[in-house]
Amino acid sequence: MICALATLLARIEQHLRQIRELQSAACSKMAFSGDFTPVLARQTKRLSLVDLLSIGVDRIQRNFEPIKNQVATWKASRITDDGAKLVIYRAFVEDGLDASKHLAHRVHEQYFNPPFDEFAPRTMWSLSNAFTSAFKSLDPIPQFKTSAKLGPFLELASHLL
Repeated sequence: MICALATLLARIEQHLRQIRELQSAACSKMAFSGDFTPVLARQTKRLSLVDLLSIGVDRIQRNFEPIKNQVATWKASRITDDGAKLVIYRAFVEDGLDASKHLAHRVHEQYFNPPFDEFAPRTMWSLSNAFTSAFKSLDPIPQFKTSAKLGPFLELASHLL
């Protein structure tokens, strides 16, 4: 039993490292859509914490691949300056993204003058970072709501460019 718990803890630590890497890569800004599935147990008498954690970690890990693929695709998706301006325009002027209009200037600044070298390339990934960086100025609930809508908006916008 102790060996099984040690193995499980090692596996959980590995998954947590992967989660941290993805959070770092995505700037912890919830720019991607996903599913939330709570784990329920009606009878806790026979509930195995090891099995429960194993199932939960496996479900989480299955969702890593689509996120990794989306990040890789966006990093490889070069966009022109006019294309980026068009996406920003559609988001704020044409109300493509339900977000405060005052963020348009901040998104523009973050994209065309990024504070980090990693986001200097003119890609969809850098544009996503510009949006999510601008959203940091919002209060927590509006930030959450706006960030949740960003992934689908940018996915649609990437197909239109």
